[in-house]
Formats: sequence, C-alpha cells, structure tokens
Amino acid sequence: MIKSILGTSAIAFVAAMPALAQEVDRTGWPTSFTVGTASQGGTFFVYGSGYANLISEELGVTGGAEVTGGPMQNMALVHTGEAAMGMTTMGPAQVSIQGKSPLAPGLEMTNVCAHFPMYETPFHAVALSSSGITALSEIPAGSRIGFGPAGSTGDTYFPEMLTALGIEYERRNGGWNDLGGQLQDGLIDVIGFAAGVPIPQVAELEASNDVNIIEFTAEEQAMMTSMFPVSNFDIPAGTYASLTEPARAVSMWNFAIVNCDLPESFVYEATRVIMEDNARMMQIHSSASTTIFENWDKNTVIPWHPGAARWFTENGATISADMIK
Repeated sequence: MIKSILGTSAIAFVAAMPALAQEVDRTGWPTSFTVGTASQGGTFFVYGSGYANLISEELGVTGGAEVTGGPMQNMALVHTGEAAMGMTTMGPAQVSIQGKSPLAPGLEMTNVCAHFPMYETPFHAVALSSSGITALSEIPAGSRIGFGPAGSTGDTYFPEMLTALGIEYERRNGGWNDLGGQLQDGLIDVIGFAAGVPIPQVAELEASNDVNIIEFTAEEQAMMTSMFPVSNFDIPAGTYASLTEPARAVSMWNFAIVNCDLPESFVYEATRVIMEDNARMMQIHSSASTTIFENWDKNTVIPWHPGAARWFTENGATISADMIK
C-alpha cells in the first residue's frame, strides 16, 4: 500500500478558530485537515504551514502542516486521502498522474485536484567564469554537472532538458552547499540549479569567485516549454551581483492540491480565503507574491477541483470543462 511506501510523517496541528462571516453549506466538511509540505525549514513547509493556519482560522476547521518528502510524496498522500491538501510541482504532478511515480509505479494518481497557484521554481545553470562557459551550448561534452539532491525536481528534470539539447555530461548529485564547494574546488564544472531565486549558494560563490549565470536562448526556451511542463521565466537583473541584465530561464510552477473527494463548498471557501487575502499570504512567505488570480492558467496538468474552479471562474477564469474533475 501507499502508506508503507511513504513511511511515517510528522503532523503539526493548530487549533481552529471559527471566523466565517457568513453561513455556508458545511455538509460533509472534514473536522480536521493536513497540508502535505516538505522538510522543515524549507519554503514548502513555511508556506504550507502558513496557509494551513490561515484556512483553519478563517473556516473554523482544525488544520496544520505535515512534514513529507516533498512534491512527489504529496501527490501520493493527497491521492489516497492521507492528506486532504498538499503542495506539488508540475513535473512530479504530471508523472504521478501518468502512473510513473517512483513511489508507486503503475498507480495513476487521478484523485488529486488543483487548488490554487503558488510560485515558480526556475531552472538555471552556473559556472565559474574561468571555465569560459557562457551558454548551455558551450558546455563541453563530458562535463561534470551537479543537479542537486538525488530525486529532487532539479535532478529529475534538468538532466532530461540538457539531454534534449544534445549536451553530454556526467551526472553528479549533492546538496547545494556541497556542490558549490565542489565547483570551487574544480571537482565539477557546472551546477544546474532548480530553486527559488535568489539562491544563497550562488551569492556565496560570487563572494569569492567570478561566476557566469548561464541563460537559455529563446530557441532553447521554446524547445523546453514544448517538451516539459515548464514556462518561460526571466531572472531579474540584480538578482545576483553577476547579473546586470535579465537572464532567460524556464520554470516549473508549484501548485496547491486537494483530494478530489473533498466537498465543493469546503474547497471553494478555502480557495476564497487564500486568494482574497494576498497580504496575509505575503506575511507567510514573500514567494506568495505570485499566489494571485492571474496565474490560474499556469496549471496545464492537474484537473481542477470543482470548488476551486468555481471561485476562479466567478472571478474571470476560463477553465475548460475537461480540466474540471
């Protein structure tokens, strides 16, 4: 069963405080809920804990954050109902729905529905300036490239992207700090990052080295967006000391998810709470600056929960019927 595959998760609950200002149909509402996040200390955990608390306070339902293995595991937890809500990334969502999750090969996780847009995870590469590498096409065959921890979003998708671009490389894994040290020591040649910007490790590298932020060309962006669940993304000038102009990248959207069996009225109200109070969300984490209505269309993979779809369509979204569960 999924539970035995996923292992034990730690759950932190907060006491719920009723705060609904109007009467709503609470038929079938859960008495409590959890939000599957990731490891403590990361953006997923901070963001997820915060919005769980916000929903709990506003709707009067006990809720909290669940420590998990991240986007892939959250798909499984929400699919089985072990977590009512969760957070995922478009890539892991796509493979999980297709039945290709490494956690449960062959199981199509189709009982997961989209809730609301969160923020983007950009893919971009960094090399020491002394390497002479200024573009992806200039990465020499056989270069040693670090892609982050094994099984992470970056490690899952960045190698496939580079392979699609015809780049031959030796794959290396490790934490970002470890990979930064290896780059400085000449043990690897390039780091392929998939993380929210600015990445502290890049700033640390810049403190003692000249570095090149390697961007995608417009043609490479077009190829990536046609092959992978990513969108075009510009890393703003000034994000890093080395970046004097915007750099082209591609990014994978993170989306909040819910179990599709949750009552429509509950998910509608939970969506309303999040989407109509971005100021509160920004207090939780600055990445919530993109947790806004306009980004509803960044989901191209996960069918929408009817309750979430109702809120977004009432506010002007045009969600096709085949994308609503």
